[in-house]
Amino acid sequence: MSAQSTPFKLEKQGHVAWLIMNRPEKINAMTESFFRGLGENFKALDEDPEVRVVVIKGEGKHFTSGLDLFEAASLVSDDSAAGRETLRLKIIQAQESFSALERCRKPVIGAAHNRCVGGGVDLMCACDIRMASKDAIFTVMETRLAMIADLGTLQRLPHIVGHGMARELAFTGRDFTADEALSMGFITHICPDSDALFKKAGDLAEEIASCPPMAVQGTKETMIHARDKGVYPSLEYVAQKNASAIFCEDMTEAVTAFMEKRKPVYKGR
Repeated sequence: MSAQSTPFKLEKQGHVAWLIMNRPEKINAMTESFFRGLGENFKALDEDPEVRVVVIKGEGKHFTSGLDLFEAASLVSDDSAAGRETLRLKIIQAQESFSALERCRKPVIGAAHNRCVGGGVDLMCACDIRMASKDAIFTVMETRLAMIADLGTLQRLPHIVGHGMARELAFTGRDFTADEALSMGFITHICPDSDALFKKAGDLAEEIASCPPMAVQGTKETMIHARDKGVYPSLEYVAQKNASAIFCEDMTEAVTAFMEKRKPVYKGR
């Protein structure tokens, strides 16, 4: 595989990792190697003690065109029972690669510019924080292709924008702009262009990375637990989590630094 068509490149700046979709010549279309690389990268980032926040963006003019339909066509050409089972397993593998963003304990910021189609919306839905440039256009495309979105949008989007709006977007497959995405709560920031977007994402990532990493990671885990399990089970979950982590080294440092009126230095312990 040539360097040009490598699905991702990874850059680290201090405690922030930038995972960059790197097939601009194919509008960062998602292939089997993309899904495999996404899962592998997030597993490694989760295990890297120096990484505290991850930003994911697209190289080139667009965020992503979603699933590579040329590759996908070859996967649905076998109508046999064995072929259908192979397809089912590949869908599950792709689902797992997107769920890796949620399983990663580090906060993930999605920064989308220009086109964000189909699987791109699935990817953004799996991020903790989403932002976009003014020219961003989002589309839950699958319905218009006689498909059911199967990588997480139908499961995650209702929790982000509400069930009614999620159903409208999924049933119609219509485009929605960055302004509309902001108004419905899908994104939290709009930037004038991609350069401003990436700066904003980097600044926010640095701000989050400056906080105690164990507390940030525990907060992410607790919020996902609350979404999936409900309020009262999650209250018990966070009570146990805090009881086990109280007076950790980072907490002692936070209190000491506050009293000494200095900037704290956190070690993730």
